[in-house]
Amino acid sequence: MNWTQVSVLTTSEAVEAVSNIFMDFEAKGVKIEDAQDFQNIDTKDEAEHGRIFDVNAIPHIKSGAIVSSYFPETDSIETKLPQIEERVRNLKEFGLNPGPAEVKANPVADEDWATEWEKYYHPLRITRYLTIVPSWEGYQPSTGDEKIIRLDPGMAFGTGTHPTTQLSLQALETVVRGGESMIDVGTGSGVLSIGARLLGVKDIFATDVDDVAVRSAKENIKLNFDADSMKIVANDLLNGIHKQVDLVVANILAEIIIPLVPQAFQNLKPNGTFITAGIINSKLDTVRNAIEKQGFKVLQVLNMGDWYSIIAKKPGKDGE
Repeated sequence: MNWTQVSVLTTSEAVEAVSNIFMDFEAKGVKIEDAQDFQNIDTKDEAEHGRIFDVNAIPHIKSGAIVSSYFPETDSIETKLPQIEERVRNLKEFGLNPGPAEVKANPVADEDWATEWEKYYHPLRITRYLTIVPSWEGYQPSTGDEKIIRLDPGMAFGTGTHPTTQLSLQALETVVRGGESMIDVGTGSGVLSIGARLLGVKDIFATDVDDVAVRSAKENIKLNFDADSMKIVANDLLNGIHKQVDLVVANILAEIIIPLVPQAFQNLKPNGTFITAGIINSKLDTVRNAIEKQGFKVLQVLNMGDWYSIIAKKPGKDGE
């Protein structure tokens, strides 16, 4: 089968929203090329942090972002292109900068699509303990405490190396002590659930509004653990979910975090931790205010370039 690659030239802050638009049009996989991914990699500290590739040797864009997705040649892509472009341009109504919002389509042979990821996707040490490795790489831990997250990005939502994912994993590494229960909202490729399990979280319940993401996460979990070791369901945020867990983590758009805040509060145990990421700098104050207004205490704010993550705590029964 041949495919049509549809690419949108946009901004770093809009990549998640554009990805969601593609999923609404039933695209088969999403690839993100974000200049900020490369700007946040310091080639001078490769040895210290276990980075095993030279970023300067990899072709990459210098500014903005390109979000690409794939449609079977049998799809009537000509009718979808103007609709996709209109949806992208309308992102400004939600406070996001869509940038040029240029939409292009190119034919892609099946074999080219299958290997496209391998040009850009390499093992990368994300935190002190966690390294993301593509499923086809025979990479082995270089130290006794290095833990491997294996992902297949072929039908996933990004490669797991975007700053928002890195911030989420760093936040998890900061708070996880072992034996916790957790809800992963908007799980996407499942990378945060996999990382949390490797760090010691015992009971994980993951959700995503998109069925494609749920299937992708389940496949990635199989690369790392027993298929039944986590529960993943299609669900709109935490609507209808009533649990009491130690951790709620959500790497999603700032606009979607806002309605999630009260749901997370209700599903957390006293002294539970709420980790949010996917927050562009212009939205940080809005998200933080919503979190604090709900009754959370902000413990730490992490950032990488223009992206932020917030670690917050639900007060205990004594109010602390």
